[in-house]
Amino acid sequence: MAKILLVNGSPNEHGCIGTALDEMAGTFEKNGIETEILWLGKKAMPDCIACFKCQQGSGCVFGDAVNAVAEKINEYDGFVFGSPVYYGGPNGRLTSFMDRLFFSVPDEKFAGKLAASVVSCRRGGATAAFERLNNYYLMENMIVAGSQYWNQVHGFTPEDVRKDEEGLQTMRTLAQNMTWLLKNIEAGKKNGVCPPEYEPKTFTNFI
Repeated sequence: MAKILLVNGSPNEHGCIGTALDEMAGTFEKNGIETEILWLGKKAMPDCIACFKCQQGSGCVFGDAVNAVAEKINEYDGFVFGSPVYYGGPNGRLTSFMDRLFFSVPDEKFAGKLAASVVSCRRGGATAAFERLNNYYLMENMIVAGSQYWNQVHGFTPEDVRKDEEGLQTMRTLAQNMTWLLKNIEAGKKNGVCPPEYEPKTFTNFI
């Protein structure tokens, strides 16, 4: 069974982002896709300090949820990262987590897997936050799933979000699209369609 990890970057576990991710999880489960929701909590999330210790194969030096997810990375076929909008961007807790996760896990562990972003705002800034989050996937050879609109919900409270019929439908459509993509990838593998073979990475560093 395919499995999707949904990461809730909001400091409020059952807030607006939690409501959006729950809507997706329900659709996934109806379609036979296993889900796991990870709430990053309220404690401070360390930033990446560019110590490069993770590149030695021992994981991130901070040893928190980043390493816990990294250890299980092969279990997941796709990822959804959700954030409230803070001043037109995703919140620091989630981006600090993602900075360290995507840097500490080898690129090939993400390549070919599905990814999507979900954002929540009261009024504006959602598309800018959404674009910021998508940059992680676009640099890792991941397959970025879309929906019928930008993946956003609107509201100041979970009760508001539950009234955002278009936003919730967008969440369900996103989950349906990810389910369809997962099934197509699996069907391709069964019929001998192999993933791309990449050249060794070339880095242009100006000195």
